[in-house]
Amino acid sequence: MAGLEDIQQLHRDEPAHPEALAGRRPRRKLLRPLPSPAYRRFPTAAPAGGAADPDPMERWGNPAVGEVRLPSRPESAGTARRLTEAVVLRHWGMSPGFAEHAVLLVSELVGNAVRHTGARTFGLRMSRRRGRIRIEVRDPSRALPCLMPVRDMDTSGRGLFLIDQVADRWGVDLLPRGKCTWVELREPERG
Repeated sequence: MAGLEDIQQLHRDEPAHPEALAGRRPRRKLLRPLPSPAYRRFPTAAPAGGAADPDPMERWGNPAVGEVRLPSRPESAGTARRLTEAVVLRHWGMSPGFAEHAVLLVSELVGNAVRHTGARTFGLRMSRRRGRIRIEVRDPSRALPCLMPVRDMDTSGRGLFLIDQVADRWGVDLLPRGKCTWVELREPERG
């Protein structure tokens, strides 16, 4: 997969930080350009054969206000990406580069929920506080995701690896009925 090597090289070039060993990620520049067009494989444009959805929040709701329930189907990843982009760009007024990172993360979270949980629906929520945004995907499965080692020739199983590389923090909270998989991104400093 083109681009993954670029991510791995970026992180090999970063100095080791003791705090990274303690479960905290070293601070990295978030708004650096993504290394390759491989990240653009997740279009946020309208679904094939359909008219452009001018405001996905009108149809589905605003995940920054309350949980948005989506059907657990592969095409729901596109809806989740459009919702994320709308919230980050229009609702919160953040940069397109920051939105691109958020869209990549939500795509991976939704992909895991659709592929691995067997649920009929999942929930998407977003929040912003204390200089961070948080994206949550809730599903009824209590099976925990597992970060697996990634080899150069692997064609699948890279979702959590990408999440681990792009997000500042991520985790899973077990709920009475299911789980919430979440990621956090630090807002870029305004200059």
